[in-house]
Amino acid sequence: MEILKVDNLTKTYGKGNTLVRALDKVSFSVEKGEFVAIVGASGSGKSTLLHLLGGVDRPTSGNIIVNGENVYQLNETNLAIFRRRQVGLIYQFYNLIPILNVKENMTLPILLDNKEVDEVYLNELIDILDLKNRITHLPNELSGGQQQRVSIGRALMNQPALVLADEPTGNLDSKASNDIIELLKLSNEKYNQTIIMITHDLELASHAKRIITLDDGRLVSDEMVK
Repeated sequence: MEILKVDNLTKTYGKGNTLVRALDKVSFSVEKGEFVAIVGASGSGKSTLLHLLGGVDRPTSGNIIVNGENVYQLNETNLAIFRRRQVGLIYQFYNLIPILNVKENMTLPILLDNKEVDEVYLNELIDILDLKNRITHLPNELSGGQQQRVSIGRALMNQPALVLADEPTGNLDSKASNDIIELLKLSNEKYNQTIIMITHDLELASHAKRIITLDDGRLVSDEMVK
């Protein structure tokens, strides 16, 4: 089942002699339950692509269709709802709310949507993420790896169409990095969660099932991982 379709996606900045083409007619599709890594050097367009997939920025032209819905035909109100319900974001620097504890940070997307928290699912995630003894801790009382676990839990709580991970291990040591990538693989396998991970690290990308490579804003390869 196709969950994401990217069609001739283009993003430019400036005009005339100062025109920068961050993305140039990028097209690909993703099936539900795929784990895709998007790689490329700095300036290749991968962060721009992530922002567009997440509904954070608008393309110059082209379409992004998620679950059959054309994202950029939505008005601002419905685009905000799309971001909250259909996208789970995992950032390099965690982006946790400093005054909220672990449980509150994880359940924030649910509460913002005025929904009831599924306590069974929440407790299952807390166990999988090994945060059972940390649920009342604030972010500044956690290690970097633990904060990223909370970020993963927050991204998964809404069971979104897409989890977008932006250099999710870029701020962690090697052991914590390995733990995080294993957790992403587990969420992909256990919950059939569709994951798109942006990274410059080819070794990290090799843990995905498919690697898309960007160069100067263009898609230059799309390969399954053997």
